[in-house]
Amino acid sequence: MFEKLQAPPPDKILSLISAYAEDTRPNKIDLGVGVYRDETGATPVLETVREAERRLLATQKTKSYFGMGGDPAFCRAIVPLIFGTDAPSDRIRALQTPGGSGALSILMGFAAKLTKRIHIPDPSWGNHAAIAKHSRLEILRYPYFDAATSRVNFPAMKAALEKAEAGDLVLLHGCCHNPTGADLSREEWSELADLLIEKKLLALVDLAYQGFGDGLDEDAWAVRHLASRLPEMLVASSCSKNFGIYRDRTGAAFVLGKTSQEAAVAEAQVMMEARTGYSMPPDHGAAVVRIILEDEALYAAWRAELETMRSRIADLRRGLAESFRRRTNSAAYDFLMESRGMFSLIGVTEEQAKRLRSEFGIYLVDDGRINIAGLKEDQIDTFVEAVVTVKG
Repeated sequence: MFEKLQAPPPDKILSLISAYAEDTRPNKIDLGVGVYRDETGATPVLETVREAERRLLATQKTKSYFGMGGDPAFCRAIVPLIFGTDAPSDRIRALQTPGGSGALSILMGFAAKLTKRIHIPDPSWGNHAAIAKHSRLEILRYPYFDAATSRVNFPAMKAALEKAEAGDLVLLHGCCHNPTGADLSREEWSELADLLIEKKLLALVDLAYQGFGDGLDEDAWAVRHLASRLPEMLVASSCSKNFGIYRDRTGAAFVLGKTSQEAAVAEAQVMMEARTGYSMPPDHGAAVVRIILEDEALYAAWRAELETMRSRIADLRRGLAESFRRRTNSAAYDFLMESRGMFSLIGVTEEQAKRLRSEFGIYLVDDGRINIAGLKEDQIDTFVEAVVTVKG
C-alpha cells in the first residue's frame, strides 16, 4: 500500500539544518532554525536547569504516570508565570503538554468542537496553519504585517477581524511575533480586546517567547490584559526558549472559563484531546521547570539568566540596525530596534535568500526570516554587507 504515498515537501526550516551541516565553508552563518545561541554559537544548558536536574536525580523516586494533565505541581507553578499573581485563578485550568506545539494541538482540537473557523495572522509560524488543518479547522488569514514599513498593520488587522463571525477562533501571538518580530502596542491590545468582546470571538494566544522581548512580566502583559477582560480564552505556552529545554518538550495549555465550573468542563474536554493525541506528557522538562519555579533563589537565578539572553538579543538588534544605517545611509532598517524577540523579516526575496546561502554561506528561511540570536557580534557587518549586495 505504501506505493500509493507521495513524499511530503520538506520542512523549509528544518531542511536548513542538514544543508548548513553539509556546507564546508568556515565562515558560514546559520540564521534559520529558531533556537537561542550565545556568542560562541552554542545553545547552552542554563546553570539553573543543571541544578534543577541534579536535585531531580537525587530525589525522584518513581517514573510512574501523573495523568493526562501532567504534574499538578507544575501546572500550579506555571499559572502565575503566565497570568500573574492577580489572575482569576478560579477560572483558569492548566495542563502540562509536550512543548508549545502540543499545547496548540490539543487546544485547536478542543476548539474544533466549538467552531469550524480559525483566523491566523499573515504571516505566522508555519506550524500554526498545519496544526489547524490537522484539527479540521477552516483557515482564514487576517493581514498583520506591513512589509513596506516592517511594522504591524493594525487598521487592516482590525478591519479583517471585524468581519469574523461570532464563535470564530482567533490566533494571536502574545509577544515576539514569529516570523516578523513586530508586536501590537498595549493600546492596540486594548482595542483588540474590545473587538473580541463585541464580536464574541474566542482568542487563542500563543506565548512561545516570554522573556525574550521586553522582560518576563512585560511579555505576558497581553495575556494578562485579555484574561482580565475576556469571559473565555485559550493560551498555549512553551518553556523551550526561556528555559532552554528545547528537546525536553515542555509546555502548557490553559483554558479560561466564564466560571470555575465551565473551566473545569473545558479542562476535561481538553484532557480528552491529550488522551487521544499523546496520552501522557513527558515529565523531565516539566519537573525541571517546577523545581526552578518553586525555589525562590533558583527562580531569581533563572530570571537573571533569562535576562542575559534577552539583553544579548536586544544588543544584536541594535547592532544590526546601526550597521545597516552606516552601510545604507538610511533609517530603512531601524525597525530592527523596535521589533522584539529572536525573529525578523529582513526584506529579501526567495531568490535573494538563495543567493545569500549559495554565495555567502548565510542560511535563512526563503521568506527572509532571520534568527537574530544566531548571529555573533563580529558577524554583523558581514551579514549586512551580504544583504545589501544581494538586494542591489
